[in-house]
Amino acid sequence: MFKHHGKNRSLTHNLKIASLLSFVAGLVNVAGVFAVQTLTTNVTGHFAFFVDEVFKLRFITALVYFLYIFFFFMGSFTSSLLMELAAVRRKENIVHVIPASMEILLLFFIAIFGEHLLAGFPNLISFTLLFAMGMQNSFVTRISNSVVRTTHLTGLFTDLGIELSQLFFYREQNIRAALFSSVKLRVTIISFFFMGGIAGGIFYSRIGLRVLFLGGMLILAGLLYDNIKLNIILLKRKLKRRG
Repeated sequence: MFKHHGKNRSLTHNLKIASLLSFVAGLVNVAGVFAVQTLTTNVTGHFAFFVDEVFKLRFITALVYFLYIFFFFMGSFTSSLLMELAAVRRKENIVHVIPASMEILLLFFIAIFGEHLLAGFPNLISFTLLFAMGMQNSFVTRISNSVVRTTHLTGLFTDLGIELSQLFFYREQNIRAALFSSVKLRVTIISFFFMGGIAGGIFYSRIGLRVLFLGGMLILAGLLYDNIKLNIILLKRKLKRRG
């Protein structure tokens, strides 16, 4: 799911990681909206509000919206930087581990301290979740060679509309197969983002920001699943060589 990169990834690999991380993104987004009335998985709306506040000369509020954008950007930058450092050291199979682990820790941090931060530092919740989602979007984009993006849906719906329209015109079997695969991937991301949002809303009403424990645990389970599967494959290869 995580360990295959770029051209080594299959549709199955992309579907697995897309379903997992888009569910987490949907959950985080709804938790952020309910807790601090802030979208925490993309910055498109924040940029519009930033410009609006600048024109109204409300610079303090504009600065907050700018920081929303900045922390998402810094999450993406940090994730990519860590992955490049790992790649330089020829540790391509684990380049995702550090940014994914950092995302888990950030989600756990807000899950533990979020209720206390709501009273005095609500923006810190927004900054942290935006940073975490910037990290997620960056590392999944890199390992999937820009095929999978899980934190916002605008581009996905655009691409889905384009590809569905192309199905009416392209008759070549290989092109239609590629289009169907792409449509399946985009529908999966949208569906799991939606389901993550529903789950986030249901659990938030009962346990508040502790719902983010669920998001962190799901990513942790994905990392453990990948590691166990890799060890099994390596063990089988070793036994086969000995046989």
